[in-house]
Parts: sequence; structure tokens; C-alpha cells
Amino acid sequence: MTPPLSRRTLLQATALTAAATGLTVAPAGTAAGLTAAPAGAATAAAQPAWKVRPFGLGEVTLGRGLFADKRALMLDHARGYDVNRLLQVFRANAGLSTGGAIAPGGWEGLDGEANGNLRGHYTGHFLTMLAQAYASTGEEVFAQKIRTMIGALTEVRDALRHDPAVLTGQGRFGSAVEQVRGSYRYVDLPSGVLGNATAVTLSAWVKPTHDANWARVLDFGDDTTRYLYLAVRNASGVPRFAVTTSGPGGEQGLNGTAPLPLNEWSHLAVTLGAGTGTLYVNGTAVARNTAMTLTPAALGDLTDHWLGRSHYIADPVFAGAVEEFAIWSRALSAAEIGELQGARAAETSAGPGDLVSYRFDETSGAHFADSSGRGLAATLRRTWGGPSHPGFLAAYPETQFILLESMTGSDYTKVWAPYYTAHKILRGLLDAHLATDDEQALDLASGLGDWMYSRLSRLPAATLQRMWGIFSSGEYGGIVEAICDLHERTGRAEHLALARLFDLDRLIDACAADTDVLDGLHANQHIPIFTGLVRLYDATGEQRYLTAAKNFWRMVVPHRMYGIGGTSTGEFWKARDVVAGTIGATTAETCCAYNLLKLSRSLFFHEQDPAYMDYYERALYNQVLGSKQDKTDAEKPLVTYFIGLTPGHVRDYTPKQGTTCCEGTGMESATKYQDSVYFAAADGSVLYVNLYSPSTLTWAEKGVTVTQTTGYPHEQGSTLTVGGSGRASFALRLRVPGWATAGFRVTVNGRAVEGTPTPGSYFTVSRTWRPGDTVRVDMPFRLRVEKALDDPSLQALFYGPVNLVARSSATEYLKLGLYRNAALSGDLLPSLTPVSGSPLHYTQDGIEFAPFLEGTEDPTHAYFRRSEPRVVLGGLDAGMANPARSDGTTLLDEIWAGAPFRNKGALVTRVQDVVAEWVAAGLLGQEEGEAVVRTARKASYTP
Repeated sequence: MTPPLSRRTLLQATALTAAATGLTVAPAGTAAGLTAAPAGAATAAAQPAWKVRPFGLGEVTLGRGLFADKRALMLDHARGYDVNRLLQVFRANAGLSTGGAIAPGGWEGLDGEANGNLRGHYTGHFLTMLAQAYASTGEEVFAQKIRTMIGALTEVRDALRHDPAVLTGQGRFGSAVEQVRGSYRYVDLPSGVLGNATAVTLSAWVKPTHDANWARVLDFGDDTTRYLYLAVRNASGVPRFAVTTSGPGGEQGLNGTAPLPLNEWSHLAVTLGAGTGTLYVNGTAVARNTAMTLTPAALGDLTDHWLGRSHYIADPVFAGAVEEFAIWSRALSAAEIGELQGARAAETSAGPGDLVSYRFDETSGAHFADSSGRGLAATLRRTWGGPSHPGFLAAYPETQFILLESMTGSDYTKVWAPYYTAHKILRGLLDAHLATDDEQALDLASGLGDWMYSRLSRLPAATLQRMWGIFSSGEYGGIVEAICDLHERTGRAEHLALARLFDLDRLIDACAADTDVLDGLHANQHIPIFTGLVRLYDATGEQRYLTAAKNFWRMVVPHRMYGIGGTSTGEFWKARDVVAGTIGATTAETCCAYNLLKLSRSLFFHEQDPAYMDYYERALYNQVLGSKQDKTDAEKPLVTYFIGLTPGHVRDYTPKQGTTCCEGTGMESATKYQDSVYFAAADGSVLYVNLYSPSTLTWAEKGVTVTQTTGYPHEQGSTLTVGGSGRASFALRLRVPGWATAGFRVTVNGRAVEGTPTPGSYFTVSRTWRPGDTVRVDMPFRLRVEKALDDPSLQALFYGPVNLVARSSATEYLKLGLYRNAALSGDLLPSLTPVSGSPLHYTQDGIEFAPFLEGTEDPTHAYFRRSEPRVVLGGLDAGMANPARSDGTTLLDEIWAGAPFRNKGALVTRVQDVVAEWVAAGLLGQEEGEAVVRTARKASYTP
């Protein structure tokens, strides 16, 4: 019996009506032998405005080669990593048991950069990686990890929707209340617990799990003026008790002599009476102050009586466990304190505290019984109250979102891009839903959208504009794109309205008017904004969104682009056309390349400009591949953050403290290498081959497969073979790379296809295809240079699509000459010597050149200083220096600018013409010019 269509399949079917759908169910007439793609294979819904559509990850299978090898490394990481570690911060925030899991640390930990204010973002990235891995491979291990995460996040949201509930653990004598670090929970005691006593004893069993200073066992007071507290650690790391009616300067205190051990039970007690205060640790008096005149009676009635929370906002919440807290209205004797070390208070001569006594043996609920007889039950609370909407889901309190609404300047130690983190979580949930059809994932995503709408829709427009314009704190990543995808699935008007609430009008309007305002902006904060604008155009038809995105792309490419395809220096953009002037150790943030690829892809759906895919190839085959180290690791994905382009830079694959944004996008990139190899026209009439990569496309709509067999870029071409059992008519559009100036030859079944392919275009082959038809593409590579826009002498070396970098520990730019053996074709490769057995490796003068895409830890030079000091043609020295114009253009530059030459005679003619011009301009003497021409005639050249 055929199973019913799932909600996801129905959703995709209705969303992709007129377009070629890529549905997992093959239509009638599908060729025998073709099978539907796996359930996780479908891509997000194509939009009516798209002229072309992508294929799902499951519809394009990677063949053996460079991309499959790199992906395998990341898949190993995905299989082996314990997702409970990622869930730890979410569970902690909800007050749930973390099961002993250890948070990843770095940006995902409370001790990471900016107090862990970005925690939760990495979980979203990881979900996306798992979803892509499952869609690509169908391996159940990835689906199971997704189910574990979605189930846990559902429990987290449910816990956040309700009042906090006690989390119990093993205590010193029985059970104890646990406060997981990151839960922001405390016990609220009712007023009157001190009873205006003139003498008092405070007693508690504590098991701290973190060594943060100033975490409170208790803090009773009104504010930071009138209070008493007992801290596990003061600034010196030892326990401290203090009481004051005049703030910190008036504190009367007691300090311990040694730190309390972590993860062990310790007993703390303080007695006050008759002007003397004593601090006991594990029954031993460690401090005594005979000038402590302040007592609870002196404090009077206090507003707050907290266990685990401080009146000082910057102080941490107590992390650990507490068992039996009691207060007596007298100073217990040393002997009585000693008895408390071996039994509960009720079982000693002191008896339970007469003012208040909590055993903390409750196993559920949020209330703790008072066994003093006074009936002063305590309540478990969150320091931040609770979510403003039941859809809230995060790994930290809602406070960052609240604070952002009143911020006027950036301070990421207080607020670090909360909507950026919300985006990563939302994106991960949507991808999980698409890959596994888990309705819980969509429910979580929809709820998250509802919560954001409830917060943002009530804010004035001016507040939103101010928020989104704040560096870092106001960063929101690709949230608009994700919300548009959410709207596509839910159809709810408020979700589309939410997407528009993120409009940063001054940026959109400037770019729509083609006014370059990028100088000084944080690059990765703004690139994904424009991918979102493209999706908003899809949803609304508002032209300014699409126009702004197109213009923005051209402000970055090539005007702020490095040779490897990356952009940004120290995460920021500088002035237009300044490239050499921005090179440093913190150039080319990896997230920027990831997001520029997404934008290029999105724009291509609307406008099939080959420049978008030329850029895609450049960034993918260089920065993205080169950002992944060529080894696996269970703990880390081994991906760069910055890629320094300074001479001798060594890539750092374990950046900062870990779990960074770039490691997150790096995980995603390495599990979707095949997403843009092929596109189809919306009406199914055209198949675009954008990238040359070993892969097999299952095009169910046409009933065919297309298998691409190639070693590219080690091979200078590719073979495409049509499969299936029937005929199919469509145009095959093959991208002719912009660098393919040495030719682009296409044959079908061994016969040349007529036409003149143009570099930087698509070459079309239209026919009715039959199984077994074979298309061969040959595109000879040439060695060429790309000059920095602001310094032509600083150059990057490319062989076809591949950036070749020098491997050298030198910290100054290497000088490199390439004209000495240049070929008549203009190819500079003869000036380098191939390394036997190492494809794409070359040497010159003892320096090795290798592909940037190799993820090694060798010191590299992505740029070099071009140096052609002598006039050398065909290996012969003309006996003179290479003269230059005032702009730096040399005689050899002008000669070789005329390449390719059909033969030696054409080159000699070019030499004669250039020499004559230079002699006439007084740049070259007559005799020198004649020497150059003689050398050109005498030399031999590689074709």
C-alpha cells in the first residue's frame, strides 16, 4: 500500500506548482531504474520569481574526489560528536538536568568570549550540518542525532513556559536542591525570616560546582546599601560573610582562610551575638570579629531574602547544590555547630532552626517547606522571571533581547547579537524539519517566529532602525531569509510581517540607489542581510530589495575581494578598491565567503549572470575548501576563522576559544558542496552545469540522470554522461569560466559542437538526449596573475580556477618573475617547474607553489611582489633592465599584454611595435630597443 504524502511533501508540492519541483516522488513516465531521492533530499521550496531552481542535496550525489574527501572529514566529526554537549546550555537555561554533559566551551560556554553571550548559535549550525548530512547520505545516525536534539529542545521550551521546578540531587544526608550553572535560578524566602533577631545563626550545606567569585549562598537586603550576605568566594577566593547598613564601605565582615573545594560538600555557619561574629567552615571556626555590632534587628525589615542570588547585578548566580538551610534566633555554640557536621539539625541538640529551616528534600514543584513551625515556605524562581511569550527558545535568558531595545551603542559583553543566535537556531530547526519531516521542529520554529513577532511588532520603527544599526549587538545574520522560509511553510501573515521588521532602511536605500556606503561596516553583519532581501523580494515583489542586493554584490565583488574569494579585514570593510592596503593577519573571515556564496546563488536564481557562478567557483575552490583542515577531529570541525594573507601566514584551524561562527558555517559548507553544481530552468527546459565536480544528478522530472566524471581541478575538463531509459529534450548550458581564455571545447558522443564559447558565459547544447549520450568538455588551464586593485605589483597566482600559494616561512613578500619562459599563448606556466607526483604543485628557484585549497599548516604566501628586473624573452636575457612607465607598467607587461600570439612571428611583430612606441616616447634608447627585438627573434618559445 502506498503511504500517504507527508505534510512536508504536500507543502513542497503546492509551493512549487509551475516550477520544476524536484519532488521525491517521480512523475509518471520516469525512466525505469530511477528511484526517488531519499526523504531528506528535497531543497527548500523554489519561488515563483525564480527563473532557475536548485536541486536538493539528495538529488545530487558527490562522486569520488576532492569534495567527497573533504566532506568525509566533516561527516566523521558529525557522527562522533555528542550532541548532549550542545544541549547542555539549553537545558541549563531551562533548569533541566544536563546529565553531566560538559558544554563545548568557547563561544558556547559561560566562560567564553563576552561571558558566553552567543551560546546556542552553534547548536543551530550543528543542526543544519546534520540535516544536510542526512539529506546527502541518508545515514540514520544523522537523523537520530536530529531527533535527539529536537526532542530535547522541545523539553527545554516546555520547561521555560512554566515556573521553574526543583532539580534534585544527592545531598550530604539525603536529597538536595541543585542549581545548574547557567540556570539563573534562586530560592526566594518570604519576609520575616530574620525575625528582627538581636542574635542569629545561619547554617547551610553547600556543594559549589564553579569557582566564580562573589556567588552568594544567601543575600538578604533591600539593595546594595542595606544587607547581609554569605558568599562562597570573595575576591580572594575564600568564603565571606558581611553585614552593612551603609553599603560596601560600611561592611562588618568575616573572611575564611581557604577556598571551598569544588564538587564536594562543605558546611558553612555564621553566628552573630553580643558584638561578636564567627565564621565556621566544616565545624571549625576560621574567622572571628569582636566588633560586629550589626544584627538583623539593626537591619530592620528587608525587601529580599535570597538564596543563591546577589543584589549586585554583576555577581554570578550560585552554581552547585544546597542542602538544609536554617536560621536560629541565637548564636549556637561551637559544640552545637560541631554536631551539625554529622546529622541534620533536627537530629542534633540545636534542633531545626526556629526562625526558618529548609531540608530541601522536595523532588518536584517550585516550593520548599519550612520545618521551623513558622510556615515560611520558600519558592524557586528565575532571576529574569520568565519568557514574554510561550514560543521563546534560547540557551540564555530573554534579557539580552530586552536590553537591546534600549541600547544606543555596542557592548557585546552585555548584549551580543541575540537575534543572530536566534537566526542560527531558527535555521537549524527549519533544516531539521525539511530533512526529517519532524513536525516538532517546525512547531519550535513557528513558535520562535511568534515570539519574535510579539517582541518586535510593538516597538516603534525608530527603535528597530536604531537596534539594527548597532555594531555586533544588533547583528541578526540571515534571520530574514530564515523567516521567509518559515512563512513559506506556515503561510502565516505575521511571519512575513516579522521578516520586514528587520529592514535596515538606510542601508537598503543606499544600496538600491547604488551608493557605496560599505566603508567601515562590519562585513559579516551585513552580507546575509542581502540574501534576506532577495527572499523578501520573492515574497513581496518589492523591487528595491532585489536591486539593493544586486548593487551590493557588485560593491564587494571585485572591489573588496581578495584573490581567494574572501573579503573583510579585521572583520570590517575598508574603502572601495583598497585590497593590498587591507592585507593583514585577520583578513578574509570565513563566514563572509560562506555568506557571499549564498547571496551569489540567490541572485543567480533571478538573473543568470555568469559572474555569480564565476565568483562561486573562485570562493568555493579556494577559500572554502582551504578553510577546512585535511584531517578529522572528534572534538572540533577544524575550520579557520580568519585566513591571514600576510606573507608566511599559517592557518589556524582551532580559532579563538572554539565554537565560533566560522566553525559553524564551516560545518555547513562542508556538508553542502554539491548544492550549486546543477540548476534547472523553472520550466524544466534547461539544465545549467555551473561547477565541474564529480557528481551524479537524479533529475526525476525528466527521468534522467547526469553523471559528471572528472578529476577537476586536477583534470582540465569533465565528462558528462546521460542515463535513464528514455529520451529527454532539454538544453544543456555549460559554464565557460571567465579564466578559460585558452579555449573551451565541447563534443557530444565524440563530435565537436559548433559555436564559439566565450569566457565568462554559458555555452548551450540543445538536443533530445538519449541514455549513453556523452558530453566531453575540455578547458585548458593557463597560469595567470591577478593584480591587487590598489597595487598592481602585488599579485596572486592562478592556474585555471586554483589559487597557487608559495610555501615559505619568509615574512616579507616574495619576489617572483614569470615572463622569463612565458609561452606564445600567454601562459606563464613554463616559468614554473612541475613537482613530480604532486599535481598542481610547482617550484621556482627552490620555492614550492601549491593549491590554496589544501588544508595544511604550511606557512603560505597568497600574494607576491612581481619582479621582472631584466628583459628576458624565451629564456634569453636581452642584456638590459626592464624599463617602466611612471604608473609601474613595464616594457614586458606591454609586450605580453598582446598575448596570445598565433606564432613566433606575431610575437616578434608585437615586440617591434611596442619597442617603437617606447623609443618614440623617450622611454627606451634606440640601441636598447634593437637589442630587445634581436632577442625576441633569437629566442625559442613554448606554444
